[in-house]
Amino acid sequence: MFFKTFWRKKEKQPDKKSVILGHIDSFKYKTTIEMRFADLDMMGHVNNAVYFTYMEIGRTKYWNHAINWDWRTTGVIIGQASIDYLSPLFLGDKINMYVRTSRIGTTSFDLEYLIVKEVNGKEVTCSKGKTICVAFDYNTKKPAPIPDRERNKMMEFEQLTG
Repeated sequence: MFFKTFWRKKEKQPDKKSVILGHIDSFKYKTTIEMRFADLDMMGHVNNAVYFTYMEIGRTKYWNHAINWDWRTTGVIIGQASIDYLSPLFLGDKINMYVRTSRIGTTSFDLEYLIVKEVNGKEVTCSKGKTICVAFDYNTKKPAPIPDRERNKMMEFEQLTG
């Protein structure tokens, strides 16, 4: 233990996390996803790989709405992406997506996604996804600290406490 504290220059700060994970009421942002005919596979449902495209569309809309990220200063790359498929999407389904920031670290943050479809006036969750997003400096080609402006906007929008 002596060596571990010896080489560490500063104390590690805990990540900011949301309290409720994956509950639909904990999402403050919702958007519509338009299905394209090309999204369907030969079995007549949305291809599993397309869900990641939907997540990309959803997070871009979320960032523009909630954060207005300054891409010229700091980029964002995806460090990890995962999804749980719960119910298929078919041609004609009305699709909505919920997106939220669920964790904010020093150089990375987590986004969670719920893809839902409307069935008889109720929302049915079709998939739950998560991406670990890394703030990235394209000049140094290395992860960078999340800029204070963007961090503050995420925390304010999601009502995360410091």
